[in-house]
Amino acid sequence: MTEAELDQLCVNTIRTLSMDAVQAAESGHPGTPMALAPVAYTLWQRFMDFDPVDPIWPNRDRFVLSCGHASMLLYSMLHLTQTRAVNPKYERLGNPSVPLDDIKKFRQLDSRCAGHPEYRWTSGVETTTGPLGQGVATSVGMAIAQRWLAGRFNKPGFTLFDYDVYALAGDGCLMEGVAAEAASLAGHLKLANLCWIYDNNRITIEGETELAFSEDVATRFIGLGWNVTRVGDANDLEMLARAFRTFQAERERPTLIIVDSHIGYGSQKQGTHSVHGAPLGEADIKHTKRFYGWPEDAKFLVPDGVYDHFANGIGARSKAAREQWEAMLAKYAIEYPALAEENKRMQKRELPEGWDKDLPTFAPDPKGLAGRQSSSQVLNALAKNIPWLIGGSADLAPSTLTHLKDEGDFGPHENGRNLHYGIREHAMAAAMNGLALSKVRNYGSGFFVFSDYCRPAIRLASIMEIPVIHIFTHDSIGVGEDGPTHQPIEHLASLRAIPGLIVFRPGDANEVVEAWKHIAKLRHHPVCLVLSRQAMPTLDRSKYASAEGVHKGAYVLADAGGTPEVILMATGTEVSLAVAAHEKLVADGVKSRVVSMPSWELFEEQDEAYQEAVLPTNVTARVAVEFASSFGWERYAGRRGAIVAMQSFGASAPLKALQDKFGFHPEKIVATAKAQIAKAKG
Repeated sequence: MTEAELDQLCVNTIRTLSMDAVQAAESGHPGTPMALAPVAYTLWQRFMDFDPVDPIWPNRDRFVLSCGHASMLLYSMLHLTQTRAVNPKYERLGNPSVPLDDIKKFRQLDSRCAGHPEYRWTSGVETTTGPLGQGVATSVGMAIAQRWLAGRFNKPGFTLFDYDVYALAGDGCLMEGVAAEAASLAGHLKLANLCWIYDNNRITIEGETELAFSEDVATRFIGLGWNVTRVGDANDLEMLARAFRTFQAERERPTLIIVDSHIGYGSQKQGTHSVHGAPLGEADIKHTKRFYGWPEDAKFLVPDGVYDHFANGIGARSKAAREQWEAMLAKYAIEYPALAEENKRMQKRELPEGWDKDLPTFAPDPKGLAGRQSSSQVLNALAKNIPWLIGGSADLAPSTLTHLKDEGDFGPHENGRNLHYGIREHAMAAAMNGLALSKVRNYGSGFFVFSDYCRPAIRLASIMEIPVIHIFTHDSIGVGEDGPTHQPIEHLASLRAIPGLIVFRPGDANEVVEAWKHIAKLRHHPVCLVLSRQAMPTLDRSKYASAEGVHKGAYVLADAGGTPEVILMATGTEVSLAVAAHEKLVADGVKSRVVSMPSWELFEEQDEAYQEAVLPTNVTARVAVEFASSFGWERYAGRRGAIVAMQSFGASAPLKALQDKFGFHPEKIVATAKAQIAKAKG
């Protein structure tokens, strides 16, 4: 069999595996995997450095399937290249990442071939995709990571990081706003290591793209600073190869390869047409297989020679590249031992020795500091001893106070640790996922109300279990005169609803320190650190409990002793209001308790005995206080408890006026607490 015949055999194997899997599942999208099989084949077999034996090799090229509905394209590639599985401890297991039996169970429970590609579930999947646009936006973070890693670790004669990032996108991805934000950022940063492949198939779920999408994509990307090239036929392997060589030769711009393919409704003579978003049906499958010269009754057939061809192509080439890289790394460790140790710890998501040695402690201060101010001090102390902690903001660093002092900027020709995402919150959050997936510990910041723009990417970070750090300031009606558009109300409840996400809203400067200590050690949880614009009194910890209780999510901050008559619960700036109310209650002879609850998620992780000790069930007189929606507080206040919270949006006025209007002052809390005690007594 000639080389060209082997190429075509492999391409058709990808196609038939995809159509058979979708048909068996009676669910899925066969069209794009069939149409783009030549594209994926050419890229993987001829260009990508991705060793199937070691799919987490740090200098591998990344492949992101942004059009995640075409998941069978990726599963077919992982199966045919015989990619091996890796466990959460980064141990190479040797068994297949995608066995043929899992392809036969496509979209079924516990199959490694889920409906959309899932990071951590299937080795070789670089990021979870499905929501369109997220994949390409995440790939920008991966490309930023490569650029930063190269600047940090590469030395003369030692090129540790020079990988490329490829992302396959469809019309849906390019219609999504997050992709436009990300493309703009990539063009500005001149990420020449980034290649997006646009499947220009002119079909979406509702029909022809001309129903809603008629822009000149090439002109748009040229305007964004991209290099744009085109392949007129997705089946032309040589033209595809030429396009990838063009990308590899580009040194100043990211590259967009526009590939014309065709997905239609019903089988057509070229065999690359299919029903979009539905199985072909047995009759059309047989018709298409006949066109390919395939045994029409064969199911999940991998012909002789296909595995060997991939092994002799991407397998052999990438194995040689990886082994050469590992030999170089061994020499690098001798010449640059400190940097080699940094890289080793970073790749395993471990912290360096002494990472916490410069963290501040804050003395009691009735005036105190804003959450953003104390966090800024802690962040800079951490960055001093965690060299791979980098981050930035969506054009708000002067307000969020997240700039790393003396660490320089990251830009088109700079490699500092301060990133500037511009006013692109959604792209920032997605790029943060890409950085985390590349093992760079990173944070991003913005005003809390704009977490709305970040939420889809935050949700994906939780699904993937990656430790991105979102810093949100201006956390409440404390924003004051900026009014309802800038005063977050429902945002805490919204983020607390995301499984796996840890939300911190610390109540004074020392709680901020403890929150950061917890965040720094996280390896599989994203986090949102929610901070105030206005000052919070720094509590006297010789009088009140240690802030170390933050690590358990909620703790008894102040207590009159014995069984409490009433429990006051609060987070953030409202903790000091609860403490002031507590002191008034104690002066009136009331056995009051204050519980600071900076992280509901961590509190829910504690055992029942601890939870009972903090919030005894026999104490039904409870008052929760928070400058936010009351939604969710019923869990802790109980059906008989009171919640002093927002029942509406805010208003434009100074904070004191807002506190008076909405009832956030110690006197209101005291009155509510006494009413609760009376209610509990019957």
